[in-house]
Amino acid sequence: MLRSKKKKERPGLKQRRFRQRLITYREAKGPRLPRKIPRAAVPSFFTLMNLFCGFLSLIQVLEGRLEYAGWLILLASLFDMLDGMMARLTNGTSLFGMELDSLCDVVSFGVAPSFLIYEFGLKNFGIPGIIISSLPAMAGAVRLARFNMNYEGEKKDVFAGIPIPVSAVAIVSIILNPDIFSSVTTGSKDMSIILTAVVVLSGLMVSNIPYDSAPRPSVEYIRTHRLKSLIYFAGFLITVVFREPGLLFVVSTYLIVGLIRAFAGFIKAVNNTEPIDPQPIPPSDSDVNSTNT
Repeated sequence: MLRSKKKKERPGLKQRRFRQRLITYREAKGPRLPRKIPRAAVPSFFTLMNLFCGFLSLIQVLEGRLEYAGWLILLASLFDMLDGMMARLTNGTSLFGMELDSLCDVVSFGVAPSFLIYEFGLKNFGIPGIIISSLPAMAGAVRLARFNMNYEGEKKDVFAGIPIPVSAVAIVSIILNPDIFSSVTTGSKDMSIILTAVVVLSGLMVSNIPYDSAPRPSVEYIRTHRLKSLIYFAGFLITVVFREPGLLFVVSTYLIVGLIRAFAGFIKAVNNTEPIDPQPIPPSDSDVNSTNT
């Protein structure tokens, strides 16, 4: 047998060479400055928890636990509210956070409610059920894209169309109250109210009807919006005390009040518009000839 001409290296020699090269590389690169945790990391954590709850909701739908899936969407809406609050407290508002929030909202308040309502009963309608159940996801994506395009760096008190979390909470409130809807329909398998609600909610998301934004839990906001803060606090208490029926009542009141206010504003704008006097129509040649004869 021919012996290998290569000499065996001593154990640990390669490791020592690599360590020496690493030290030389670090010295050439210069001293390493400690990195500061960015301010956007705090609200981004709550935003990712929003996405995580949406992902868990999808899993619960696959396992047939629709009620748990609905509560997880509600928990995602809580994290969605907290990330905005933390962004204001830490002054961590950024374009990255806005884009991340929109991507997470599409999953938690668009895809998850659409999948939930499909599994709840719309799957029995075949292709029309698939199309209708996909409307919250598609309308929500359009709603978020329009919001990001018109965003001016400051959150407004009024939105054009209902926010996508409100639409998701409304769908969840329907699913969490099956007894209420079955009592006003012909039977438990009647999906007419749910079909109508999904179409209406999807249309309201992409509409220009003004709706109030979520309140900001701060002392300054409470001072400037005392009545609105009191109303929202009362809605929170109603939801906590009465749970599922209370949630349905609060969401329905929010949607109906917005529609009534928009209709009243439209009527007021029409009444305040001064009518324009119509221009006199000049006589035609045939009218002139008939008059001369």
